[in-house]
Amino acid sequence: MKRLAGGGKTPAAKLNHQGIFAVSISQQPTGNIEEEKLVNQEEPFQTDRVLTVSAGHAVHDTFAGFLPPMLPELIQTLSLTNTQAGLLAVFLQAPSLIQPWIGRIAGRINLRNVVFLAPAVTAILMSLLGVTPSYYLMILLLVGAGVSSAFFHSVAPVIAGKLSGNRLGRGMSFFMVAGEVGRVLGPLVVVTMITYLGLRKMPWLIILGLLASTVLYIRLKDVPDIPADSGGEDHWMEALRHMIPVLAPMLGIVVVRGFSMAVLSTYLPVFLTEEGAGLWLAGAALSVYELSGVVGAFLGGSLSDRLGRRRVLLFSLSATPVFMLLFLYLLVHQITVVPVLLILGFLILSVNPVLMAIVQERFVENRAFANGVFLAMNFLVRSGVVMFVGILADRVGLRSTFLISTLVVFLGVPFVFLIPKGSPSN
Repeated sequence: MKRLAGGGKTPAAKLNHQGIFAVSISQQPTGNIEEEKLVNQEEPFQTDRVLTVSAGHAVHDTFAGFLPPMLPELIQTLSLTNTQAGLLAVFLQAPSLIQPWIGRIAGRINLRNVVFLAPAVTAILMSLLGVTPSYYLMILLLVGAGVSSAFFHSVAPVIAGKLSGNRLGRGMSFFMVAGEVGRVLGPLVVVTMITYLGLRKMPWLIILGLLASTVLYIRLKDVPDIPADSGGEDHWMEALRHMIPVLAPMLGIVVVRGFSMAVLSTYLPVFLTEEGAGLWLAGAALSVYELSGVVGAFLGGSLSDRLGRRRVLLFSLSATPVFMLLFLYLLVHQITVVPVLLILGFLILSVNPVLMAIVQERFVENRAFANGVFLAMNFLVRSGVVMFVGILADRVGLRSTFLISTLVVFLGVPFVFLIPKGSPSN
């Protein structure tokens, strides 16, 4: 990598787990943002290798998406409460809080091998859930899988960015959509395995993870090291103080949106089975929701570029409760809810790229760190909300919890107006 004019160091290319490219500028920036865009312009887009990383992302997230559709079976097999079941999702997600630190370590130590190993490690740990007799041992497996996932999502996007050359946007689109595809396939794979072979046969799926890691190693073992980042401790503390006016209202949006995500992303299979649906249908419904989220995650940011960040956020937060109420109405009357789930997936999952875009616009000189802080906040809030929703479901039932969560989402609208404007498009 070249050094920039003026003696500044090459910015560290880092990306978050959603596949958004982020550039972290050193403690002594060059002051010329345009120069940063020229760094990779001479390098070609390596289509086959970007697809390899993206395919590894899809396989990894397929296994990471096993837990929600497994919850009905685990609740029955281990006699779990909804609160205990929700806590399992918390333990899987909690290690994502260390992503900002992993990103900083990756700028100093080459963590490329972590990307090669992560699909296999996550596959082993998630597949063993089917044969684990103890709730506490299951927690250990999920924490381990969460750590593996945190490392993968902190480093793999950086590698994809390096291989994208002067087509970073295209490369990140491949990577982001691959992850969403994995989350769509995960429920289908695991419920098919459980339905036809049973929980005890799940370890056979480990073979897929081992194959994915092998292919990643063979295809990417000569990928160059990730460039270093030299920001100091004082630099990051000062940056964090400047982020508070923007992150505070965004925190409000993340909290209220977390309720809709909890009942749909985590408890939808449990809710549908309680309403009389079969396990396969409940898992398929989750895949329908996640499938529309692929489109939402891909188009949400682009729509906000054209229509404005606030308009997209306001529309999503206003329309989501309406369609959640429609979902409950159709379910009561045993009418197909597939079209509504498609709309809900698009609305709910289109918000995250918009929030990411706001973070990137507001903190140009600290994009990687800002993204890490936002993602950590996002995961922390989501884990807490999932646990709270589980406790609430044990007390008042999932249907009432779904209704309460629907009403909570409306409270997010005022927070949109509290986000400082970062550009005319907002």
